[in-house]
Amino acid sequence: MITVLVRVTHGPEALAATLSALVPAVAAGLVGDAVILSARQDETLAKVADAAGASLIVTEEASWMDGAHAARREWLLCLDDGDIPQEGWIRVLDRFVALGSPERGLARFRRHGSGFVGLVRRIFARSKVHAGDLVHRRVLLNEVKARTPVRLSASIERDPVFG
Repeated sequence: MITVLVRVTHGPEALAATLSALVPAVAAGLVGDAVILSARQDETLAKVADAAGASLIVTEEASWMDGAHAARREWLLCLDDGDIPQEGWIRVLDRFVALGSPERGLARFRRHGSGFVGLVRRIFARSKVHAGDLVHRRVLLNEVKARTPVRLSASIERDPVFG
């Protein structure tokens, strides 16, 4: 089982879109819990998180590391609100988690439709972990250094409403 970390930047509607895309993975036994990361307190976000049975963490930076501290599982799927994993992702992650070790601790979804701006953002982002990465908790907590990310055969797309 994995924990899903969802960073909120577009609001409760985008969060709901991402959480609803995760329901089949919960039913399949892959996703055990979720942690919602927000930079601001929002009553509607709190209601959505509560309805989904997720934890809501409010911190200024809403960083993946904040989520790693609250996560219950060792493997963490990092998503931004509005991210929608595409068909076949459950099987791909289930296999990677079953065979992966903390030292191999970083795998990356293919991301369609992010264009040049998305590519530049991922290249120059301060963190080595991006939305769309499956990462071992020990990597996020800087206990283990991850190797080059493994490219997964699964993809993530953005809900077009949330860009």
